[in-house]
Amino acid sequence: MSVRNSYTTADYLEWNVMLNLIRKLFRDGDYRMSLFVGCGCFFGLRVSDLRKLTWGMLLNEDKFILNEQKTGKRRTIKINSDFQKHIQQCYNALEISDIDEACFLSRKNMVMSTQRINVRLKEIKKKYNIKIDNFSCHSLRKAFGRKVFESSGENAQMALVKLSELFNHSSVAITKIYLGLREKELLETYDLLDF
Repeated sequence: MSVRNSYTTADYLEWNVMLNLIRKLFRDGDYRMSLFVGCGCFFGLRVSDLRKLTWGMLLNEDKFILNEQKTGKRRTIKINSDFQKHIQQCYNALEISDIDEACFLSRKNMVMSTQRINVRLKEIKKKYNIKIDNFSCHSLRKAFGRKVFESSGENAQMALVKLSELFNHSSVAITKIYLGLREKELLETYDLLDF
């Protein structure tokens, strides 16, 4: 949670840093946070929607459908086949007996709050020395967007259009700002000057 009257925007997590973090969390027995970081980056969902995920949604097929809490829109999410193997490993490691159980339960057997997840992410940032300024649940959604954009090559503009629709932004310009691309473009302006 941010300090009143301060400017804090979640930064995106670099894709390779995220993949390493997932593996380290799993290695260290923090299976639920390993899964949370992965789901956030591979699905591009808001935390309010991640918190609704159940094991059955993630394991029964290669895609699942949910109604986004913020927008009320119905969305189909495809699960990357390699990531689905990780989901299965987390499920097995946690010895889950009820496939309908929520994925992100606390020790008190309740779905973790957004605030609790953000506290955990800050602890993880410190423990694993993650190089990111403002790390929160939203950093994972931005990681998804940046990876899609950066992997698109010559189709970058089309990727922005698709991301704008996925993120439910009103325009591609908003998506560029959201991903930090607009600021990068503006800062490059200063490099045009000679001295």
